[in-house]
Amino acid sequence: MCIQCSVGAGGVNMKSDVRIVQAALNQALSPEKPLVVDGLIGPATISVIDAFQRGAVGLNRPDGRVDPNGRTLRTLKDLQPKAFSSDCLAAVMPTAPLSKIETYFPLMQSAAEQTGCVSGARRLAHFLAQIGHESLSLFYTEELASGQAYEGRSDLGNTQPGDGVRFKGRGLIQLTGRYNYEQYAEYAGIDTSQPDWPELLSTPEHALKVSLWFWETRHLQEKADHDDLLGITRRVNGGYNGLSDRQAYLQRAKFFLE
Repeated sequence: MCIQCSVGAGGVNMKSDVRIVQAALNQALSPEKPLVVDGLIGPATISVIDAFQRGAVGLNRPDGRVDPNGRTLRTLKDLQPKAFSSDCLAAVMPTAPLSKIETYFPLMQSAAEQTGCVSGARRLAHFLAQIGHESLSLFYTEELASGQAYEGRSDLGNTQPGDGVRFKGRGLIQLTGRYNYEQYAEYAGIDTSQPDWPELLSTPEHALKVSLWFWETRHLQEKADHDDLLGITRRVNGGYNGLSDRQAYLQRAKFFLE
């Protein structure tokens, strides 16, 4: 299941697990006053777990705790509306500040509704898994390294002095190299006459848009249809770095979407 340890009264209460339970309770119950999906356990969250166990699970003696592979978690899973929401995004991206969720959710919701490459639960789940790992839960949209290592890389189209730094990795799935940047700029209608235009790919709108463009042009939606995490990871990463973390993101996303 998608939580690693117990959540609630007497639980381990890892922040990432608490976020999942808080989001799942909100979506299963649609309470008048939803829980804040902040990963912080407290009386409010434990009280809602207890009420859920009494009502939906049918326990005579609720313990106010959700255990991995336990009956309460299975019932929560069964009662999910299988829809993308801001609570879902907050749970899938366990270390994302809520400000990032507020910024990216409307952009992603629009993309999920309008962009075929991430339409449908499985496609969206795989996309969220990859951008979650690559950006550390929507936190980074620009490579931390200087980009000097890409200098002179003709395979990336870096043929002019300074191209390595200028066209270093940007986006939620980091695009690298002059050739790829120019291909995306043509697609997105970016004015490349401005010297700082590559930096646009670090802004939320383009960080998401360039990742969707990469996903679609590399036909990763087809691999997602076949649940091919290995194939997608190899195309995004060039290898299998961070595979277990990508799998964890995917499990969280599927809990809410499938």
